Amino acid sequence: MPRVTPLTAADLPPASAAVFEAFAGGYADFRDQAAVLAHVPPALDHLYRMLMELRARESVPFRYIELAVVTVSKLNACPYCVSHHTPLLAVEGIPAEAVAALPSSAHPAFDDADRAVIDYAGLVTTRAWGIRDALFERLRAHFSESQIVELTLRSALAGFFNRFNDALQIDDGAAEALLHLHPTQDQPSRGEQP
Repeated sequence: MPRVTPLTAADLPPASAAVFEAFAGGYADFRDQAAVLAHVPPALDHLYRMLMELRARESVPFRYIELAVVTVSKLNACPYCVSHHTPLLAVEGIPAEAVAALPSSAHPAFDDADRAVIDYAGLVTTRAWGIRDALFERLRAHFSESQIVELTLRSALAGFFNRFNDALQIDDGAAEALLHLHPTQDQPSRGEQP
């Protein structure tokens, strides 16, 4: 149960309600997240509208966006994001055992572009200040500068959503089940005080 009262599209001004509905049932069911973010309509409107616009542009193939999001979410141990984005990697043809290996990029199912994205998303999350030029050369072999900027944005934004979801205990049941199936060594259980 979230730490704040979930809202519905009916609680919002019409323009924000339309964004709520479009995103909540979009490429994955994010209704529970939207119900909490709705407490700040400008955030809901701008963040979700931006994400939908980026997806519609298709500047970066969806496979790479989802690889970045799942990599970041696994590093941040966000069961909500991992549970909602992992199925999207299956749609992109990435085998379950390769997804399970993330954030490692060593699985043979990953090609050079996949590995560059996974490694980059990991460093954006854990050590953005220390990314070496060699990794940018690997990225440039597969992506334009605009695509690299978008991969950076999407990786950093995934970190925001990880923290947002965890801090406000946004969970639809799938995330909680995943947490209990694959607990991390350093992660307290839900409800445990740090």
